[in-house]
Amino acid sequence: MSHKLSIVIPCYNDEKYVLEALDSALNQSYANKEVIIVNDGSNLSTTNLLNNINNEIVKVVHQDNQGLSSARNTGINNAEGVYIMLLDSDDKFDCSFAEKAIAVLDEDLNVGAVTCWGKKFIDDKIMSTFKPKGGGISDFLFQNSSIGTSMLRKSCWTEIGGYDEKMKKGYEDWEFYIRLTQKWNVHVLNEYLFYYRQSELSMRVEAMNNHDVSIKKYIYTKHKSLYVNNYNDFVDYFLKEVQKNKSEVKKKENKIEFKIGFFCLKPFRFIKSILNVRK
Repeated sequence: MSHKLSIVIPCYNDEKYVLEALDSALNQSYANKEVIIVNDGSNLSTTNLLNNINNEIVKVVHQDNQGLSSARNTGINNAEGVYIMLLDSDDKFDCSFAEKAIAVLDEDLNVGAVTCWGKKFIDDKIMSTFKPKGGGISDFLFQNSSIGTSMLRKSCWTEIGGYDEKMKKGYEDWEFYIRLTQKWNVHVLNEYLFYYRQSELSMRVEAMNNHDVSIKKYIYTKHKSLYVNNYNDFVDYFLKEVQKNKSEVKKKENKIEFKIGFFCLKPFRFIKSILNVRK
């Protein structure tokens, strides 16, 4: 008999889309499965919706709001499966993903996680596509080369200590993969099997816009020995980032809108300089 699959869906105030995610999980062609929805302190309407789900292979676990890392860990701790498929409550997988991903894990013990290509969508419209490259630790040192929603071996999750529950502002997937890929690889299925619901208010966008520096500092400090051992790559990366930022500033300065603004404001800067001198 095939090993059991546990599909873990963290949910926080997502009554609008969580049933679509659940259908995506239930429709997976891999037969021996269970679905665990972790209600991470959602509002009453979402909680009532989850409590009204009536399916013998679906389990709803409730907890106070503790963030995505905690919700995933809670779901996996309650999982009976050998394999863990992670799915956010507003996203979807093609029905064949689990079966194809498990086939890879069964074939290659050097693989700890399996992901795939994806499509970003709003309503029923595809907005763009993306192709994570996966790989080993060298591919994850300075960026996340996989999507967070993927297939894992539960034993790998256990061995590396699960998701870091201190990370509540984003990039928890990347930090998890940094630990995972020091022992195993991340395999990418070269098919569009994942559907990511695009939102301006997503946790990923919030992390990039407001917490990028502080989160990266936490990651680099936590894994200091890893980055010390890869010091030359670390220096090369940051020098390239500096050069890229300079190029972007120069490109902005060369735009006609910038030049017009610069010359329009020039008289005001002149007046301000005179006033400052007279003070």
